[in-house]
Amino acid sequence: MGDLEKAARKAQEFRQREREILDAALALFLEQGEDRVTVEMIADRVGIGKGTIYKHFETKNEIYLLLMIRYEEDLAEMFRQITSSGDKESLPREYFRFRISDPRRYQLFDRLENKVIKDHAVPELVEKLHAIRSANLDNLVRTIEARMDDGTLENVPASYHIAAAWALVHGGVALMESPFYQKFIDDKSDFLDFLVSIGIRMGNKGQRGK
Repeated sequence: MGDLEKAARKAQEFRQREREILDAALALFLEQGEDRVTVEMIADRVGIGKGTIYKHFETKNEIYLLLMIRYEEDLAEMFRQITSSGDKESLPREYFRFRISDPRRYQLFDRLENKVIKDHAVPELVEKLHAIRSANLDNLVRTIEARMDDGTLENVPASYHIAAAWALVHGGVALMESPFYQKFIDDKSDFLDFLVSIGIRMGNKGQRGK
């Protein structure tokens, strides 16, 4: 095996280990809450030494941000697939489903973002996160503007539609994670479909009686 091949293999193994660390960290954050999870716990879950974690990540804030970046990149990939398929009508539906279908992860990343912003942590990763999110918002704005142009949606600033969608997602996620919801809603899958259907109709022209 040549030196270049060895280097490529080593780089691939490094990236694979990084993914394993991030996957383990996410699972632990969801299971126990991010404040209770230590670097040692993440290392034990992966089956590596604590020192190996620090070869990949300097702080937990870096892990938080890379997990959030991966989440927004998944959303960006979904947008790309929908756009390339030409089925733009499915974008609002899949956007709602993406945000709402895993409420614990949504709430985790909402908390983590508040933490890293408050701590002024890893500004270059914060900038990358916001750049990906801005691109995703641009996709939403183009879709909303096209639907306003064809008369489907109320002709108001696109930010109104996006903020209303965010409010529904945020409230829906909080509801689905509440103890009351667990007892009150019997068919949770059907309720999720109902909530998504409300989301994609929200803001349709004529609903405000004008």
